[in-house]
Amino acid sequence: MKARLLTGDCLERLRDLPDASVAAVVTDPPYGLGFMGKAWDHAVPSADVWREVLRVLRPGGHMVAFFGSRTYHRGVVAIEDAGFEIRDQLMWLYGSGFPKSLDVSKAIDKAAGARGHEGKNMRADGGVGTASYRPTVDSREYVRPAAITGAAQTWSGWGTALKPAHEPIVLARKPLRGTVAANVLAHGTGAINVDGCRVHADDAEGYARNCSGDRGHADNRQRESAFAMGCGSAHALGRWPANVLHDGSDEVIERFPHTESGRMKPTHTNAGRSVYGQNKQGGFVTMETYGDAGSAARFFYSPKADAEDRNEGLPRDMRNTHPTVKPVDLMRWLVKLITPPGGLVLDPFMGSGSTGKAALLDGFDFIGVDLDPKHVAIAEARLRNAGGLFVEIETA
Repeated sequence: MKARLLTGDCLERLRDLPDASVAAVVTDPPYGLGFMGKAWDHAVPSADVWREVLRVLRPGGHMVAFFGSRTYHRGVVAIEDAGFEIRDQLMWLYGSGFPKSLDVSKAIDKAAGARGHEGKNMRADGGVGTASYRPTVDSREYVRPAAITGAAQTWSGWGTALKPAHEPIVLARKPLRGTVAANVLAHGTGAINVDGCRVHADDAEGYARNCSGDRGHADNRQRESAFAMGCGSAHALGRWPANVLHDGSDEVIERFPHTESGRMKPTHTNAGRSVYGQNKQGGFVTMETYGDAGSAARFFYSPKADAEDRNEGLPRDMRNTHPTVKPVDLMRWLVKLITPPGGLVLDPFMGSGSTGKAALLDGFDFIGVDLDPKHVAIAEARLRNAGGLFVEIETA
């Protein structure tokens, strides 16, 4: 597989690419949150950037782009203003987010000059922790230092932010030329790979991770039927991919209720009536279909990027220092969802190369752009390890 890594401002580097030269775009752009005080995250990308992305996409080509929950609207409006059609919003749920919240009572005490346990929070086991919130013995409850002043006691337990537990992902498409069928035949783009991204019922690991209850048991499989496609019950190829993804953590799984998919019972005999275009001599009985049961978290599983995921393939003296690395498994699913066979994948905000690694692992060529030469070097090492025999770095 081939990969081109372009160093420099993405708006300038994209102008070097030919019209309609890439098949899909999978990217994690700046969220405009001022993340860790970084200058590159001062704003979401402008419509000018997305117009260049639109230009290099084939007609009907899809794009998926992550955004923060607070600035998603600004990012998506810019994408729509550039000429994209907004097709859907995906949600990636995870359990490892940390609440970046101000303790209001502590702030009131500090403003009043009352120091007390400043910087030290008492744990339930009697120990002292230095983090803003320290878990108690059962790791799920948190104990704050006691408020000192009367005003602080009034506002004890109040904060300024919720715990982050999801990131929205926009699914957008360049306008088609003609119908979907005509566009697919002419350009190979315009559709998404449903069957290639199903949650497989016959995969033991996927079965367990998706808490799929009794799906796949021999006595509870849905019988062969045209009704199977997309009905939400078990299917020989797996569950229809949803627009919700999760990291499989206990915290996420516990938030989903136990559910059962629908089951169709045989209907009464009704001579001469048509069933899905077929008549049964002497009456008919509809096909009985079986659903499945278990946690409603029967969606796609993708953990957050751990140290092994971030640093796999890097030399011993190199570490992936990018602050917002996405897991390769998640990016592989997104790449596969929107990229046609043999398609070229673009990431105009490449970072440390998770999209590129995902593309190469699944047999796609890749073009990535990043402003920071250090991140480009990390991406190069990761992509070579992923089978990128031809990895070229081009500086501005």
